[in-house]
Amino acid sequence: MSEETTETALAGYRPKHFEWQVRDRVGHITLNRPERKNPLTFDSYAELRDLFRELVHAGDVRAIVISGAGGNFCSGGDVHEIIGPLTRMDMNGLLAFTRLTGDLVRAMRACPQPIVAAVDGVCAGAGAILALASDFRIATANARTAFLFTRVGLAGCDMGACTLLPRVVGQGRAAELLYTGRVLKAEEGERWGFYNSLVEPALLLQHAHQLAAGLASGPTFAHSMTKAMLHQEWNMSIDEALEAEAQAQAICMQTQDFKRAFEAFAAKKTPVFEGN
Repeated sequence: MSEETTETALAGYRPKHFEWQVRDRVGHITLNRPERKNPLTFDSYAELRDLFRELVHAGDVRAIVISGAGGNFCSGGDVHEIIGPLTRMDMNGLLAFTRLTGDLVRAMRACPQPIVAAVDGVCAGAGAILALASDFRIATANARTAFLFTRVGLAGCDMGACTLLPRVVGQGRAAELLYTGRVLKAEEGERWGFYNSLVEPALLLQHAHQLAAGLASGPTFAHSMTKAMLHQEWNMSIDEALEAEAQAQAICMQTQDFKRAFEAFAAKKTPVFEGN
């Protein structure tokens, strides 16, 4: 975490449009409109964006899990609360909205904490992008992921899909999903590398929390550097990337966690990382 992080940046935080709790230094975001399969609204887009921006300053939150209530992850933008109003907006209003949705992805990628998406059931449209913008994706066999944009007459290039998805599953497979809008089933998604692993539905949140808690107990400054480099090096040549990683690793070698790891190894003990 950066030197600007604090232990109380999100103390007392109570969002209006999703659930939030912190356990074992892991922040849990739960999209909680199960009767509609947890769709997003204008307000929830903005509130999620603002939370991820604020996480830059939250030293007491070291990893994130995002999930949906009621056996589904997220069905995308709410048809009645978003799609309908969009058909009546002028270009300025439409561009403000599409920039808002992109800002959410930008905030997810910029926050230093690794994000684990726990995906069950429907994971569609903007919901698929939330999973895609996360650092890890754990799913159940019931997960059904679809980038639905072309099925409502829009381009597949929504919320960064055309840059994020090819890097996860490859250009040809991304093209297939983005052109057709077809459902990517869980087993296929794991085989393609979209999902890191599949677990039983009853164990989904447990596995997601365990992964996130393990990351939270690790060298969190170094994790934030890994996340930053994974993101920044997309636009670098190999020579630029090698120099950037040399500088990043040299910075990490100045941390107390690096010294703690060496001292623990020398003493044949397990290191206890503190994120500094």
